[in-house]
Amino acid sequence: MKKITEVHPYSKMLINTDTAIVICGDEAKEVFKGYWVQDCSAATENILIAAEDMGFGAVWLGVYPIEERVQAIKELLNLPDSVIPLSIVPIGYPDEDRNPADRFNKARIHYDRW
Repeated sequence: MKKITEVHPYSKMLINTDTAIVICGDEAKEVFKGYWVQDCSAATENILIAAEDMGFGAVWLGVYPIEERVQAIKELLNLPDSVIPLSIVPIGYPDEDRNPADRFNKARIHYDRW
């Protein structure tokens, strides 16, 4: 995991955990081209929810679509050409308790039109 911290600028939490899941899509197995992004995003979110439910801390580290990150992770993990890493989810016990950020902005909600 230390090698990932060398190629992903926001992955310092990997140093303190023994567990991380790399969520990947395989373009060779797609039924509908391009849907792997949605499928893997849903999988990532489900992993985050499950980790929280089990009392763990977890965070979504974006890989795709930053090409430098995609290529670096593919090389580190020896992924086949058709497999693309979307995200990395480190899982463990958080060093600190943090309250969720309040990002609600009523001005962003639109009804019937933009």
